[in-house]
Amino acid sequence: MTTAKFTPDHYAALIRRYFAACNAADYDELVDCFTPDAVHYFPAGLPEVPWRSADTIARKWQWCVATLGSQWTIDKLIVSHDSPEAVIEWTHWKTKSGTALRGAEWYDFDPETGKIKEIRAYYAAPADKEVRINELVDFDYKGRGYHLESPTKPA
Repeated sequence: MTTAKFTPDHYAALIRRYFAACNAADYDELVDCFTPDAVHYFPAGLPEVPWRSADTIARKWQWCVATLGSQWTIDKLIVSHDSPEAVIEWTHWKTKSGTALRGAEWYDFDPETGKIKEIRAYYAAPADKEVRINELVDFDYKGRGYHLESPTKPA
């Protein structure tokens, strides 16, 4: 039997460190939370998504802090006990406009380094009526084994 290299406490602490780095717009700390080839997926409606690479992710969050006055809180955090994954609920506070966005994210960690290799963000927001299926931009749903059709056909 193999033993996991990193514990759930490690992953929870990494997510908290990542959010602290986002709030501080700390480029070096942000990059250090990710594998170099990390990907951050988002729902449709944002320009230039997904964000590919630790460098890109760090620079985009720096832009949000500088431009929007962004600050984030972790509202709930659950880490898997038997796989390198976690789920959180968060609030993105846009202090310059006095608005906020709530959402959730799924984290996949690299089991060798213990760093974040992928984030899939989901927003608590209205659906985009212009698309047939509201989903993350450029995420390989088919390749990851997600359902591509409804289990029942309309009547």
